[in-house]
Amino acid sequence: IRDLKSQGMGIVYISHRMDEIKVITDRVTVMRDGTYVGTLITKDSTKDDIINMMVGRVIYEDPKEKNMTPPGAPVVLKVEHLNAGKMVQDVSFELHKGEILGFSGLMGAGRTETARALFGADPIDSGDIYINGKKVTIKSPQDAVKCGIGYLSEDRKRYGIVVQKSVAENTTMATLEKFMSGPFIDKKKENKIAQEYVEQLATKTPGTDQLVVNLSGGNQQKVVIAKWLNTNPKLFILDGPTVGVDIGAKAEIHEILHGLAKKGVGIIIISDDLPELVQNCNKIVVMRDGKLSGSMDNSID
Repeated sequence: IRDLKSQGMGIVYISHRMDEIKVITDRVTVMRDGTYVGTLITKDSTKDDIINMMVGRVIYEDPKEKNMTPPGAPVVLKVEHLNAGKMVQDVSFELHKGEILGFSGLMGAGRTETARALFGADPIDSGDIYINGKKVTIKSPQDAVKCGIGYLSEDRKRYGIVVQKSVAENTTMATLEKFMSGPFIDKKKENKIAQEYVEQLATKTPGTDQLVVNLSGGNQQKVVIAKWLNTNPKLFILDGPTVGVDIGAKAEIHEILHGLAKKGVGIIIISDDLPELVQNCNKIVVMRDGKLSGSMDNSID
């Protein structure tokens, strides 16, 4: 980009990544809800100035909290020598109750493939998986859900939601049997539960009958989270949980995840956003070429 600029080319750079915007740009133009908000000279503005224009309010990134996971917290997930295709080779790790574990690494390092294998979306060649100390066999997503695993895919529109269905229908998709009355779906019960999650997660929607395609990326992500919360998961794997959402929704999603951890849910966050991992995770493991190459304790004692 700098090379093209030096040749006299004008560049429009569109991004949610504040650090990149501050480093690359000369001016920043902000849009919100389809309208022009204003333009700032980059060197004369702060990151908070830009964010405030983007979301219409100040977003406070709280300092990383003290590790809320007690030293003796039970292991909710134990993975031993997991192998799945070429991209998951001899992966072993533990996740404790109420812990937030981050997975880092370059694209193609095997992070997503590990998550998909744990959720039964891809076949496992060998290795053992233990949930709350009990060895389990996971051959399908249905098996994973029965074991108490929720999985938010990096591609929410392909694997997380059905955009042409309503907020209520998407919320109950993974637990539809709970809402059956004979051969029919109890729509009143379905809408009641969906409304509870709309309020709990502060999802911005005109109603639970709204088609998900009409929601913003951040609110679509909240609907996917609601779908998995409705399964009452023991552990929740989130692959790129804040990709494609604005910075306001990003902060809200982080707050939701910390709330779940405080309730004892074990959480795995897979992310390319290193500040996101450092800010939110108790421990971070790094993958390279399908293997775990290292780990760091990120707790504040």
